[in-house]
Amino acid sequence: MELEKIIPLVLYDNECYLCTKFAKAISKLSQNKILIVGHYTTIGEEIRKDILDASALDMFWFIDAKMAYGGRAAIFPLIKTIILPGAKKYSFQSIMESCDAECKTIKAVFVRSASLFTNSKKIKI
Repeated sequence: MELEKIIPLVLYDNECYLCTKFAKAISKLSQNKILIVGHYTTIGEEIRKDILDASALDMFWFIDAKMAYGGRAAIFPLIKTIILPGAKKYSFQSIMESCDAECKTIKAVFVRSASLFTNSKKIKI
C-alpha cells in the first residue's frame, strides 16, 4: 500500500456508534483534509497489518508521514493538522454507521471515552 498517497488519515472503529460520531466530527472539522478509514474496512485492515501492532483495535489512530499516533498520543497531532492549512482534500467520504443497541448506552460511552485517555501509543513509520 502506498501510504503517502492517503495520509494524513484517522483510523477508527467503524462498528462503534460513538467512534463513528467522532470520525464524522473529525471529517467535518478538518474540512475533508484528513482521510477517515474504518478499522474493519479493506484499507483499514491493510493499514493494521502493515503498520500497526496488536493494540491497533484498542484505540483510534492518527497517521501522518512519519508516525502513527494512537489514542491519547493522537490528540495533539490531530488538532494541529485540523488547524493548520493543508492542500490535500478528499472529495467524498462515506462514514458508515453499524452499531447494535449496546454501543449507545451510557456505560458504552463512558468506557469508550475513558479508553481515549488510558490508551496511548506511537509507532514510527
